[in-house]
Amino acid sequence: MPSQLGLVCITHSQEVRYRTITRTRLLQNDEAQQQALLDALYRDNLARLDTALAYCAARNIALYRMPSSLFPFYDTPVGRQAMTALADQVGQTGARATELNIRLVMHPDQFVVLNSDSQTVVANSIGILQMHADIMDLLRQPRSPWALIEIHGGKSARSQQLVEAIARLPDPIRLRLGLENDEYAYSGDEIHAICMAAGVPMVFDAHHHIVHEGLPDYEHPDVAAMLAKARATWPDPSLQLVHISNGRAAFNDRGHADLIDVMPSSFEQAPWIEVEAKFKEDAIEKLRQASAAYA
Repeated sequence: MPSQLGLVCITHSQEVRYRTITRTRLLQNDEAQQQALLDALYRDNLARLDTALAYCAARNIALYRMPSSLFPFYDTPVGRQAMTALADQVGQTGARATELNIRLVMHPDQFVVLNSDSQTVVANSIGILQMHADIMDLLRQPRSPWALIEIHGGKSARSQQLVEAIARLPDPIRLRLGLENDEYAYSGDEIHAICMAAGVPMVFDAHHHIVHEGLPDYEHPDVAAMLAKARATWPDPSLQLVHISNGRAAFNDRGHADLIDVMPSSFEQAPWIEVEAKFKEDAIEKLRQASAAYA
């Protein structure tokens, strides 16, 4: 079957965009006003998520990465209170995604470091992950890698601490968690070993891999080999998710290009591909036009 290409958060056009609010602006108001502000923002962003689902369905995009700031400050008491009246509507939106067979995933920001040597950072990281897991629960998404919550390895040279931290996570987080290799702290082989030890799937990012390893092109045998190794970490290989991007100024540039001009031929074997390109839906359309291997 053709690989499913995924849209990341927003569109290059203005069709799918979200609102946010800064902590400074929120705290300028009393608690009742904060709740009113968040209630209005959450309702607006939920409507925009509905728009994103309709957008994906109309274009046969079967995977959508929701923004990590979909419901900002939901991890605070005032945020949770604001969400109370919206819970049923959020559940209906999640059910709509399921009916449309659109896979929903999330990618928390770089502040999630489960293996930090600071217990405060670890506690905050778990809180962020719990917020994402709670959102997935509200959206009635399964506690499985279908509804993946993907993060990086965190602090370098602390693999065992990461494995131990994952083992302590509550099921709503742990059963959805996936780890991604990066350019600096954790190579593909290192993340693979952690995933095998922790029993969580590996999200293979081909661009991070070639940057980390200094590979000359995506056809280097190590790319296909790492794709296969990552697949073995998925309990259901048909759910394997990978990332693709191209270097902005040069092949090994860590910055993301506007489009995807070079795709590993091995990725025709990847069932799900998140397209991390600046021009978002335009990059997806270009890939589809270039090859029937991508749905």
